[in-house]
Amino acid sequence: MKRLPLLVLPLLFAALVHAPAEAAVKTEPVEYRQGDTALSGWLVYDGAVKSKRAGVMLIHDWMGATAHQKAQAEKLAALGYVVLVADVYGKGVRPTDAAGASAEAGKYYKDRALLRARVNAGLDYLASRPQVDATRLAVTGYCFGGLAALELARSGAAVRGVVTFHGSLASASPDDAKNIKGKVLVLHGADDPYVKQADVTAFMDEMRAAGKDWQVVQYSGAVHSFTDDRAGSDNSKGAAYNASADRRSWEAMRDFLAETLAK
Repeated sequence: MKRLPLLVLPLLFAALVHAPAEAAVKTEPVEYRQGDTALSGWLVYDGAVKSKRAGVMLIHDWMGATAHQKAQAEKLAALGYVVLVADVYGKGVRPTDAAGASAEAGKYYKDRALLRARVNAGLDYLASRPQVDATRLAVTGYCFGGLAALELARSGAAVRGVVTFHGSLASASPDDAKNIKGKVLVLHGADDPYVKQADVTAFMDEMRAAGKDWQVVQYSGAVHSFTDDRAGSDNSKGAAYNASADRRSWEAMRDFLAETLAK
């Protein structure tokens, strides 16, 4: 057997000592409450990091908090954030088809006060976690969750950043934009038939009138649900996956969070 030169051994030891630790992402089922309603989601974070970190609340689409959001949260946690997959609908309320999802989401489109209460409960829970620096919070949401993220911000919640992916932009009370405390990033499919250009224009007017720090990024050839690889590839259906828009929008969110959640 060959012997390693004595000079090589210290170098190998140093390399092992100083090698970066791999992310040890932990995913914990959690429960919290809004009033009398039990809510259930996941708390996702790198268990190898002991210091407090920025927190990001991720709000689900109209199908409720599922394994799809959990996978997205794990990607975010690998970037160094503590992520709460929040629950708007309530423990065990998970639609199984589009009709059920439309009915469930419709309750919160109609009752914005209840929607705001649910998402604020999630933010309070995230801020209370011992791993989280409660002065550095952000929220992101997909489709229905995008609307919920904006409603959280419009309620005056203490978030530094808001990111929406192919979310509804309509506000029941546009004047509430004055309550927004953080920066806003809207990531939108330019050909989305459900959130039309008139809605985008109205949103930009709302932000301008309130004097907020906002960005709207539109992706050519992208329709609704462009980040969801379960949506198929047929744009004519109005909702379809777009790999390019998915990648670009993820990178946009990554850079936005790095800016807004910096110490």
